Amino acid sequence: MKVVQIPVGNMQNFSYIIYDEKNDIGAIIDPSWDLEKIHTFLERNNISVKYIVNTHTHFDHVLGNEQMAEITKAKIIQHEKSTHRKDISVRDDEIISIGEINLRVLYTPGHSEDSICLILNKESVITGDTLFVGNCGRVDLPGSDPEIMYNSLYFKVAKLDDSLVVYPGHNYGITPTSTILNEKLNNPMLNFKTKDAFLKYMVNDD
Repeated sequence: MKVVQIPVGNMQNFSYIIYDEKNDIGAIIDPSWDLEKIHTFLERNNISVKYIVNTHTHFDHVLGNEQMAEITKAKIIQHEKSTHRKDISVRDDEIISIGEINLRVLYTPGHSEDSICLILNKESVITGDTLFVGNCGRVDLPGSDPEIMYNSLYFKVAKLDDSLVVYPGHNYGITPTSTILNEKLNNPMLNFKTKDAFLKYMVNDD
């Protein structure tokens, strides 16, 4: 399994290509800007795209959906809470199979109502805007909820295997990737002693 992290746009987004090297079949995660980077990589490596998967449906993660779907004929997958156009709906703990790659859906609302993380073959996790390196996604947007974000971070993300490589939705940290263990040790958003302390910080209540 290969995970290709592609910096795109002027909001420090990451799009991803994941693919099974044995079968040259893969998926695009969160296509937005700079679609030529994605298209060029797919062509050079002769990868057939089965799915386009969105970690959530904020515009900077779905902007390229239609164009890439038209080019690749791939099906668009989003969480069932999404109100955007999609071909396939998924829910918590479903498996998306791509060749020999299994993507397990982890429903992690808080940043948005339809946020998911994608666990790849028990080796890595694409966290979208739920978890960044050293931070977490905003909770002051329509559909955001700081209390639900706390539950997603502390009772879902922090419970994942320590060894998982973290691939975030934006390049906001000191490194472009991390691990669950490193984030549990060093990410302030995963180290509040109580939910109240987390909520107070997130709503900037002094």
